[in-house]
Amino acid sequence: MLINADLHIHSPFSGGTSDTIDLRRIAAGAKMKGLQVVATGDCLHPAWQREIKKYEENGVIVVDGVHFVLGVEVEDKNRVHHVLLFPDFSAADEFRERIERHSPNIREEGRPKVSLSGAEILERAIETHALLGPAHAFTPWTSLYAYFDSLMDYYGKKPSFIELGLSADSEYADRISELHSLPFLTNSDAHSYMPHRLGREFNRLEVEEITWDEIRRAIEHNRIVLNVGFPPAKGKYNRTACSSCYRQYEKEKAAQMHWRCYCGGTIKKGVRDRIDELADSPRGVHPEGRPPYVHLIPLAEIIGQALGLEYHAGIVKKRWEELSRLGSEIEVLLDINISLIRKSAPPAVADAIEAFRNGTIRIVPGGGGKYGEVILP
Repeated sequence: MLINADLHIHSPFSGGTSDTIDLRRIAAGAKMKGLQVVATGDCLHPAWQREIKKYEENGVIVVDGVHFVLGVEVEDKNRVHHVLLFPDFSAADEFRERIERHSPNIREEGRPKVSLSGAEILERAIETHALLGPAHAFTPWTSLYAYFDSLMDYYGKKPSFIELGLSADSEYADRISELHSLPFLTNSDAHSYMPHRLGREFNRLEVEEITWDEIRRAIEHNRIVLNVGFPPAKGKYNRTACSSCYRQYEKEKAAQMHWRCYCGGTIKKGVRDRIDELADSPRGVHPEGRPPYVHLIPLAEIIGQALGLEYHAGIVKKRWEELSRLGSEIEVLLDINISLIRKSAPPAVADAIEAFRNGTIRIVPGGGGKYGEVILP
């Protein structure tokens, strides 16, 4: 069977998140989106653990038909972020015990800081049978490749996966040969349970049944059949740009200016330029078993773009609800015949969905913390 999984989200106990998040709302958002599996996020936080355990039965966490796996994001002593997935509470609790004395805020913050290196955290993950990989690995803030040139040198051994982040895709990452042996994950890093955030990037996995063992095998043994996520240029850190006024720069010009914008703001190196520095191939060289990567943005944003409205406008919500009668958001975006969509949506909206499927959109690239702009044909 094929399932859609978003394996990196957050709870209300992480900074910058909605304080109304709970597992039942996440499950409702996941069903609207078309996700069968979602990571809990923040599973080391005591209060969030109590919320999760309300729904645990015989080691399985299912809420309104949506399966959850235990997950957390942690920050190491070098400001690098890591995503971890655990088989059960016993493993998560053992991992917490192994890092607790190195983390001053593990009981207050859903995304705790840990004064250990990435290699030390990976070792503890292996000891507790967890999966671990670098979070949003290329972004200029709190990512592995923001500060270091080699994943293998940083960890000392191969992690379980690499999470690409919103400003990169398989074509970008497969320009770096040391990543060819790693599975790529595409996750939302959502701070909200709404479908325009939850599952904005996701993975389609082939499993026999929805269990931890099958999800683990899918990640480790080339059973990720599709990565779905933003076109890299849509990401807010794709181009080198000022983080205050968003003026974009060629990397050489930014260096000449000592990474200080005309406005006085800091220029942040974009993911595209960072990939160019790290790459040992001019284009992506995809290893055997690498799944296709489909570029999408949330349906509400596509509808809004087609109608010239903001994604949260009332008419956008109405059109979204009309399309949702055909199936989940993912089914509308990827799977449902376009002729059926044309019967349920204005021509401009159907044309926009078809343009994404055909790859005929253009992007005005994002950078410096500002998302790119989609231009429809």
